[in-house]
Amino acid sequence: MEKIKVIIWGFGAMGKGMAKMLLLKKGVEITGVCDLNPEYIGKNFLDIISMDVDHPTVYVQSDIDFLLNQTKADVVLLCTDSFVKGAFDKIKKIVSHKMNCISTAEEMAYPHANEPVLAKQIDHLAKAFGVTVLGTGINPGFIMDLLVVALTGTMVDVEHIEAKRVNSLSPFGPTVMHEQGVGISLNDYHKRIMDNELAGHVGFKESIQMISDALGVKLDDFQQQMEPIVTNVDRKSTYGEANAGSLAGINMTGQGLVNGSVFIDMIHPQQIEPEMEGTQTGDYINLKGIPNINMAITPEIDGGIGTIAMCVNMIPHVINARPGLKTMIDLPVPRAILGDMRDLIEQDDK
Repeated sequence: MEKIKVIIWGFGAMGKGMAKMLLLKKGVEITGVCDLNPEYIGKNFLDIISMDVDHPTVYVQSDIDFLLNQTKADVVLLCTDSFVKGAFDKIKKIVSHKMNCISTAEEMAYPHANEPVLAKQIDHLAKAFGVTVLGTGINPGFIMDLLVVALTGTMVDVEHIEAKRVNSLSPFGPTVMHEQGVGISLNDYHKRIMDNELAGHVGFKESIQMISDALGVKLDDFQQQMEPIVTNVDRKSTYGEANAGSLAGINMTGQGLVNGSVFIDMIHPQQIEPEMEGTQTGDYINLKGIPNINMAITPEIDGGIGTIAMCVNMIPHVINARPGLKTMIDLPVPRAILGDMRDLIEQDDK
């Protein structure tokens, strides 16, 4: 069997990380890279990520239509956007070239939650062209939803769910920094809130609906809140900077209600370099029921590495899946792939 062929669309922090991971895997090769950064266009992607490995030369292209028309691939890793509306036309291009797609867009983790019409269109398109589309990442996609669902599999009854992730934004790129308001003043924060220009964490509605649908529970309502995290010291990460008195990030909370009472609680403070002011990161899931379950992972599962790994490790499962739009509760559980990735590919029936 030929190597699994992958195109990476978007060569920022996540795209470059996926390229590095793919180069360490057996049975897979990168056949195309697309990005609009003028410093990358026309360069061998290996030079950009400073890796000296035995791999065919692949030059970064700015024209995705040319790349998709001229390059063969089994799957495209779409590392752009956070919202379904922004990713939709890109996914449509990928699917129409009969290529599977894995998107990092947070809303794509469960697109039915916010964009049910577009989700149906993506599903119909994928089925028409015989390919599969998946949105995933560390969160949404795993920590505050899929892992919660998996833990409830050991329970007789579930009365209340609390998922809390205290994490660092430092591994993420400029898009996330903008969404989280990193570096802006409190005045700018309030203005952007009033103008509905500050996203904060994207994914609570997706995670809460994924959990409720998986458990067969119908929600009455969904609510979410955000509060600024103001730093008292100067902080700087690779892609973000916050001076004292400005925003280091945002604390998001969200709730899913059943029969008027909170059934699912989400707590998610995110900021760059949290340790600089004594905040220790961690992932916590507390389930009340029969039996009670309390899980703690400290420090947090690294958000950057986790997102990169989730997308790469799901490649065989997406290729194997029946055509259509899938979510993480539809596919086999993610796992690290230590052998040849081709060994996980089933007979192609698409």
